[in-house]
Amino acid sequence: MVTALITMTAIVLTGCGPSAADANQRQLQDQQAQLDQLKQEVAALQTGHSNYNTAPVQPGSCDTAVMAAATRKGGDRMAAGDTTTALGFYQDAVTACSTSAAAQLNLANTYEAIGDRSEAIEHYRAAAAATGPDADAAAVGQAREALNRLGASS
Repeated sequence: MVTALITMTAIVLTGCGPSAADANQRQLQDQQAQLDQLKQEVAALQTGHSNYNTAPVQPGSCDTAVMAAATRKGGDRMAAGDTTTALGFYQDAVTACSTSAAAQLNLANTYEAIGDRSEAIEHYRAAAAATGPDADAAAVGQAREALNRLGASS
């Protein structure tokens, strides 16, 4: 009986010996490396979306620099097929310049692309109604065409 206990103890200790501990340590290091990589990717996404000031502007005013940067980044994300991230950038562009027909049109197109018809129509209407220096004629025309296509004329 004592011999059997010693043999079982030896088997158990051998199973948890250096090779098993080393394998566990390697697995832990691999998992830590994966976690570190994911943290870097999250940080890159967060900083990629916020390296310009998106503080609210006065109603009726435009921060054209922020709008242009957000629009460019939104276009890059749309071209890459990342509609969700593009939506955030286009929302930033509209926040920076809510009277811009082009900013409203980009946001409307993105909402339509993700299947949110009511939000798309709301922003197409804002683009179609733009006046003054922010009323890019091409964007206004495209917004009106989209409203007609969707059966929601302004």
